[in-house]
Amino acid sequence: MNKTFSPLPRIENNIKPVNAMTVDVEDYFQVQALEDAVERKNWEDLPRRVDRNTNIVLDLFADAGVKGTFFTLGWVAERHPDLIRRIVSEGHELASHGMSHVRASEQDRETFKADVGRAKAVLEDVGGVPVTGYRAASFSIGERNLWALDVLAEEGYRYSSSIYPIRHDNYGMPQAPRFAFMPINGSNFVEAPVTTVEVLGRKVPCGGGGYFRLLPYDISRWAMRRVNEKDGASCIFYFHPWEIDPDQPRQTGLSLKSRFRHYTNLSRMAAKLRRVLSDFEWDRMDRIFLPSVN
Repeated sequence: MNKTFSPLPRIENNIKPVNAMTVDVEDYFQVQALEDAVERKNWEDLPRRVDRNTNIVLDLFADAGVKGTFFTLGWVAERHPDLIRRIVSEGHELASHGMSHVRASEQDRETFKADVGRAKAVLEDVGGVPVTGYRAASFSIGERNLWALDVLAEEGYRYSSSIYPIRHDNYGMPQAPRFAFMPINGSNFVEAPVTTVEVLGRKVPCGGGGYFRLLPYDISRWAMRRVNEKDGASCIFYFHPWEIDPDQPRQTGLSLKSRFRHYTNLSRMAAKLRRVLSDFEWDRMDRIFLPSVN
């Protein structure tokens, strides 16, 4: 790695860490697993379910008394402004997921700069609040495009949650730190990776997403508790609104792996979310990783 990373201090007392609950707000047809079956030019012709699904998520959070961070596509904000306003009005953090779910690793510096700048402006205009957080589509910031973190700081973002310190066929930077760090010399900009648990010297995902949906709940709960108790660190958990929607339109022409990743256990996800919302203490990303935020 070309950068020297400065870790953030972690808890060194007996106070139980507060975890970060995050939602990547995108529609079912915008995910990477379906990109071979759904062309971008056809997005406007497909039935949208992101408004319905995200409102259900907001209801779940309200029932549990949980505040979280919603990494939202500018594309969604332009089409569903009332959803964005509800996110903000209920005390959640509005953050950026870029404009239209293009991976950062597929953009050059100027294209990326334009994308994250426009997304920030759209979200701030619709939501009426500052947007300081960003998550790249498919965790697509890694060793080859760490310059993207500099661009985010230049565009006024204060933190990112875009690096996944694992080895995966579509993303990952396994040599990255497991916990939040400052990647830019002379800056307070923070990168907060999605959570992994260390098992037999290896980093194993335990921060939500497909792993949470596919694995038995008790495994996920054990892993997150281990991070809280053994590492004294906050977990960062993420999921997508489409993951609670077993009735979403099914796409044809998918590989077996894509079908498995996208559709398995959709009907069980809402119940598992209720359990994880109850079993852990949660808050917004900015209040956990940016200490100056009240």
